[in-house]
Amino acid sequence: MYQVIARKYRPQSFSELINQVHVKTTLENAIAQNRIAHGYIFSGQRGTGKTTVARILARCLNCVDGPAMQPCGVCSSCLEIAGNGSPDVIEIDAASNRGINEMRELRENVRYRPVRDRYKVFIVDEAHQITSEAFNALLKTLEEPPEWVIFVLCTTEAHKIPATIASRCQHFSFRSVDFEEIVGRMEWICKQEGIEAEPEALSVLALAGEGSVRDSLSALDQAIACCGNTLKTAEIRALLGSFSLDVLERITQALVDSAPARMLEVVDELVRNGHHLQHFVRELARYFRNLLVAKIAGAGSRLVAATAQERERLSVIAEQFSEQDLTRYLQITLDIFRDLQFSLQPRLHLELGLIRLIEAGRLVSIEEALAGAAGSAPASPKTGSGSAPAPPKTRSAGPYAAPPAHAAPPAPQASPAPAPESAPPQPAPAGGDLRDRLASKLVEQNLKFTADAISQSEVVEGESDIRITAPDEFGMVLKEREIEAALKALGERPRKVRITFARMQVQAAPKPRATGAAEEEAMRRALEHPEVQRFREAFPDSTVRIARNLRDQQ
Repeated sequence: MYQVIARKYRPQSFSELINQVHVKTTLENAIAQNRIAHGYIFSGQRGTGKTTVARILARCLNCVDGPAMQPCGVCSSCLEIAGNGSPDVIEIDAASNRGINEMRELRENVRYRPVRDRYKVFIVDEAHQITSEAFNALLKTLEEPPEWVIFVLCTTEAHKIPATIASRCQHFSFRSVDFEEIVGRMEWICKQEGIEAEPEALSVLALAGEGSVRDSLSALDQAIACCGNTLKTAEIRALLGSFSLDVLERITQALVDSAPARMLEVVDELVRNGHHLQHFVRELARYFRNLLVAKIAGAGSRLVAATAQERERLSVIAEQFSEQDLTRYLQITLDIFRDLQFSLQPRLHLELGLIRLIEAGRLVSIEEALAGAAGSAPASPKTGSGSAPAPPKTRSAGPYAAPPAHAAPPAPQASPAPAPESAPPQPAPAGGDLRDRLASKLVEQNLKFTADAISQSEVVEGESDIRITAPDEFGMVLKEREIEAALKALGERPRKVRITFARMQVQAAPKPRATGAAEEEAMRRALEHPEVQRFREAFPDSTVRIARNLRDQQ
């Protein structure tokens, strides 16, 4: 009778086990030092080897040459445990034996010595489904069992195991198996079976398992049954319903070109070919996640479960977008996936969601919109760090679009206010007041509202912090992280920024306004300020009538 690959190549010793190094090392040392516990809890996601390790542990303890770290594999005990026929290794499915009567029967069985072997091992699978009453019936037996009894509780939901049970057992948490290790295991199995497989085909099968070795091997068994002794990537993708990078790249290319019509064509093709739309959105969400990780961590990051060629390809695609764009696309895709779960018209929701992706790519920050309103060209939002600026796109008019800057503003008219010849603006001196330098740096970072708020606030330097007292109307403008970033850009040593807001009272006897030379100096400095010049260019009919030094008004 045919035996599936997942059972045929099930590890029979700790040396054959992939991953879970922390588990097998601890158990091997415990056997070598004869420090074997009477109760274990193996928890972790499905298909990571919990029941397999429990069987290996039983073989190591009951082997004729044991207890040994490596069972012989040829004695009657080893063969019977491997074939699930040993009278002293009892496997219990807690999903169907979860009541108090079954636990009482188990408790009675514990009293009797093993029939032949050294230990009587009880392997309880899906232990979290045992009822609270049944756990209570097992509690005393699990705490003080006979010397010949060992309990192994396997579960995928360790948080459902009562604390009174967990405190009486040693807990081992099984980790999901790395992508490369699953691919390597399948390559070895294919060589043993005489199967020729493309590397990308094995990559698709490993991704289908999502960290579970058993799920990946089940998909491999299905692929061999479908494709024979030669596994090709296109056939495997069609079998599993997965999508290649070429299909997903059509989405990102439509985003780059801002072409909503192509999005609708993709949806139409998916519907005509009978693809599951929610499954496509799940693959699209994973694709945007991989692009975001490739953008942040680089092409060589192991955080992206893909081959080296696919990682390089993802890195090239990610360079066309910013981190903010990819984060926004991923969030919208997750929202689409959630909506499709309850949608009566999935095609309509998917079309609307993909068009939302296009509109999200046209968004600009408020700083860029204000800069465009003042007459300066906003930076392209598609320009990634370290890449050449992308050509400007034609943005549709809307509440988020910056107004076109192709028309030159009319020449500024001369101000009637008397002012001497303006000299080119000079940079702020490096050793000037911290408030002025901080405001200038915020202006350079396109945070004009924050800079204006700082210029009207009190800034006091301390040894470990910088205290800023601002008028309460700037409560929605001043952000500590923006101030700290500007201070770091100025080269200031790291200090905590503390912002307090208060109603700034004007003194009862304000200082008289400067006259004569002081007033002319204030007017000259105001007219030379880059922001004032940009404002006058944007509003050519404006007139500067008076310039005041706010410090003199305090």
